[in-house]
Parts: sequence; structure tokens; C-alpha cells
Amino acid sequence: MGVFSMPSLGADMEAGKLVEWSVQPGDQVNRGDVVAVVETQKGAIEIEIFESGTVHELIAELGAELPVGAPLAVILAEGEAPPAEAPAAPEPVQEDMTAQSPADDITAPPPTPDIAPHAGAGPAASPAARVRAHELGLDLSAITGSGPGGVIVLADVEVAVPGPARPQARTGGTGSAVDEMRKAIAAAMTRSKQSIPHFYLSETIDVQPAMDYLAALNADRPPPERVLLGALFVRAATRAAAKIKVMNGHFTDGAFRPADRVNPGVAVALRGGGLVAPALMDAQDMTLDQTMSGMRDLVTRARAGRLRSSEMTQGTITISSLGETGAEAMTGVIFPPQVALVGIGAPHRRPWVVGDAVVPRHVVTLTLSADHRVSDGRQVARFISEFETLMSEPEAL
Repeated sequence: MGVFSMPSLGADMEAGKLVEWSVQPGDQVNRGDVVAVVETQKGAIEIEIFESGTVHELIAELGAELPVGAPLAVILAEGEAPPAEAPAAPEPVQEDMTAQSPADDITAPPPTPDIAPHAGAGPAASPAARVRAHELGLDLSAITGSGPGGVIVLADVEVAVPGPARPQARTGGTGSAVDEMRKAIAAAMTRSKQSIPHFYLSETIDVQPAMDYLAALNADRPPPERVLLGALFVRAATRAAAKIKVMNGHFTDGAFRPADRVNPGVAVALRGGGLVAPALMDAQDMTLDQTMSGMRDLVTRARAGRLRSSEMTQGTITISSLGETGAEAMTGVIFPPQVALVGIGAPHRRPWVVGDAVVPRHVVTLTLSADHRVSDGRQVARFISEFETLMSEPEAL
């Protein structure tokens, strides 16, 4: 018998709210299937299962706020007999259990069968938006969605009740959903800085060859098929991480475990505030166009509240870019248990020496945050050098 438990979806998670079951007792499930949706401070996350079998019993109730590790369901392997006694239903998180959690005083609504209808029932909306609309007694069909493709997201529901009549945010306190996300991010980053001995190396890199290459590549493409500079950054970081293996993996239980795949976390700014960094799975096997398509998909699903648990937990290195405009440089905080974060500033036009001439070129400043328990300056410098070489030959990416 396998007990499917509430997973940890990141260093900032201590509990989550079960808002949707995607399976019922008797259903067959395979490794990687989405079986539930859990709401955290970072939004609603689709939870995948990592064993195959038959769903015997759903233990946890919808709407329950449950700690990491709480049993959610019983999964029977092929040919396995039902247990004489199933695990007890988990106790919801109480206030005194979450006194030091970023999600203080989360109040769970009573379980109802319709708080998260299956896809196709009513207007398109994220699970978190459906839950909040149910709490407020709002009709989703009367709300205009601001998410990709008109999807109703949590922020749309929060502003649907105008003026002073608007209820408190779902946290039960005075903070909004964005405030709770900020608390969660702050808690995770505080733990990161306290437990990881960060050090930083920076380099300014000529990206004019990359920008010229993209201009030619995109000349005859419609906007949805164009490749952005960020995709080249992710490709270069992925290939550099595959070569400099000490930059790619997790530090857990007092030891570094290099990853055999490169799953770069891509930092995504959410509308209304907040940040997530879902992983682009198996990026080492992707082409440049596939990388761009995967990044668009991650951004769309992140803003619609439809990320998967594997994307939130299996990143092996994170890339955070300021995009086409903004500050020249950024220094990031490592997402534990990862051991490196690549921060890239916006391109700026600067005088640059090419051969014996000084010419105007677009350059970016790369700052790599690294874990000194795992790497040192020489290894980080090798990563940066490899990244720079790859960006100078964009046609090879």
C-alpha cells in the first residue's frame, strides 16, 4: 500500500490547501499523472503522483489546510489487497501549528463538491480563483478574466467586489494574497541567506552577436513564433550547467548531489506582484525553438495558476533575467536546495572594444550567485566563460 502525502513544493512551504481532486476511488493512475491541486502562497499547483496503481481511498477533504507530509490518499499497487485499516484522516493545520509560518491564520472553507469544477465546467478559471469565488459567493461567469486567453485568475476575483463591501482576503487577516506570497518569499530567502554561504562573480558580456542573430531569425516570423533573448540565456545557461556539473544539482542532507538532467528554473513575475521560478524540465534535450515554446508555456500556466509540482521542486539551477529593459545588473538569492542562480541584467548599449576599434555594442551583466559549500571562484568563472562563449555563437544554441 502506498500513502500519497502532501508534498513539499519548495523551501517556503509548510502547509497547503487541498482545493481539487483530479481522481476518484477506483481510478488507475500512472507515474506523472496529476491527481490533485493544492493551493500555496505561490498559487495553485497541480500535484503529480510518483507511483502507479489504483486509487483506493481519498483521505483528505477538499478545503482542508494540511501540513507537508499529511496523508492524502491510499494507492494500491497492481494485485495488492485493500488494507484492513486505512490511515487516519489528517488533522487540519491549527493556528498554533503555523505561528511561524508565512501563511498565518489561513481559514479553510467547509468542504464542498463544487469548489473546483473539472475543466470545461463554466468559464475558464484557475483553481485558486474558483475557491475564492466560492468563498465570496460570486458567479464566475460575471467576472472578466485577465489571465492568458481570458482565464480568470485570483486577482480578478479579489477585485470583483467593489469598494468597502469587498471582503477580507482569503487569508482571514488583513493581508492580501500578494502579501502572503511576499511573506513566503521573504521566509524562504531569509533561510537561504542564513544557511547558504553565498558568493558572487560578475562579468559584462557582449550580446550583440546574439541580438543580430535573433533579428535575422525573427525577420519573417509572426510574433507568436519569435524567439526572445531570454531563450538564448536559458539555452546558454543550460549547456554551461551540463558542462560545469558542480553548478547543477541540489545540496541536501549535508551533501551535494549533482543532477543528471538540467531543469533550469525560469523566474516569472506574476501579474499583481509576486514571483515564481518553475523549472523547464529536461531542457538539455531542447532546441532553441522548443526552449522558447516551453518558456511561453511556463509563463502562461504560472499566471493562470496551473503549474505542476515537479516544476516547482525539481529545478536544478535558476535563471533570472530582467528582460529587454531595466537595471544593468542584479544579484540573486539561491533557491534552496539548488546551489546556483544566474542573474542577468537588461541589455544596454555601451562603447566596446572590438579588435582595435571602439564601437557601440549591446552588453549584459551576468552575476552568478553560488554556494561556497559546493563550488569556488574557479568553477564559477568556468561557468561564466562557457556562457559567454555560447552567447558569442548563438547559431549553435
